[in-house]
Amino acid sequence: MSLNRKIIHIDADCFYAAIEMRDNPRLRDLPIAVGGAANGRGVLSTANYVARGYGVRSAMPTSVAMRLCPTLLVLPGDMSKYREASTQMQAIFREFTPIIEPLSLDEAYLDVTDSHDFQGSATRIAEEIRCRILAEIGITVSAGVATNKFIAKVASDWDKPDGLTVVTPEKQFEFVSSIPVKFISGIGRVAQEKLASLGVFTCADLQQLDFALLQKHFGSMAFRLSQFALGIDNRPVMTSRERKSISVEHTFSTDLRGLAACQAVMPTLLAELAGRMAGRCLEAQLSKYYLKIKFDNFKQTTIEQPIKSALSESIFLTLLELAYSRCSRPVRLIGVGYRLSPPEPHQLLLPFE
Repeated sequence: MSLNRKIIHIDADCFYAAIEMRDNPRLRDLPIAVGGAANGRGVLSTANYVARGYGVRSAMPTSVAMRLCPTLLVLPGDMSKYREASTQMQAIFREFTPIIEPLSLDEAYLDVTDSHDFQGSATRIAEEIRCRILAEIGITVSAGVATNKFIAKVASDWDKPDGLTVVTPEKQFEFVSSIPVKFISGIGRVAQEKLASLGVFTCADLQQLDFALLQKHFGSMAFRLSQFALGIDNRPVMTSRERKSISVEHTFSTDLRGLAACQAVMPTLLAELAGRMAGRCLEAQLSKYYLKIKFDNFKQTTIEQPIKSALSESIFLTLLELAYSRCSRPVRLIGVGYRLSPPEPHQLLLPFE
């Protein structure tokens, strides 16, 4: 891929919480979060920046968050409001480019390489998008501008909240070299510890590491790590693809220890899955339940079960228990979803002669 590409990554700041503060300005200076109740073993979806000052984070058990911040106000959330705001954001994106890859309700890549707006300036397009979202939707977003998806995504997180970071081709290698390895997608706490044992803390360190040694410790993941460390990412912005599944997953800031801790996060995951399903009219294509677990040693297991009758969320709990029993170690990621079968073809009705 060319260094002439212009990729923007847009990421809303504490999206769910931002919508709640927009609709109730009295919440702006209070520590708030969106998620499940503490007495129901709930988990947080997000928290505003006031709450984050106390150490509160997304995917954190609500009970733990309440201990860190006793005055935390936990709201149940309203997916209909969040979807509406997401739709409005997508409409603004489409005014500047048709090449959009949504990652979630509040996050997307935009390829503006061939855009003629603002004389083709990706920086000015990103500035305009941020201004429009603030004026029309009432929330702030952070943006990263770069020549590829990896750097654009890191850049959008560089100056949060309400920030804009532009990485020009001339500054790209310098910028990438300064990136801590924890910013690379898929590098969690355990991988960071492995890299630290090799003396690797930044992409500059990773650039110097012998590839054979990297491959010994990270297997097939080593090549992707070495490419990202050099700022190389040839992935295109994908506007559409045949959907084979619909799912949600969380990588937890602290590994979940024991089956009970894993069970406690399921209501939040299943609520997000239901929100992602809403309005998509995919029910006729659902073919299997599936659940994925990634353990603290990066071993991953997936378990599936055909859908033979009416949907039942309790089946996910059964799958969780079976999947967990395969390793019975601390868990860093859980994903839940449905496999989809291809849509039934529509038969054309031909007119009689």
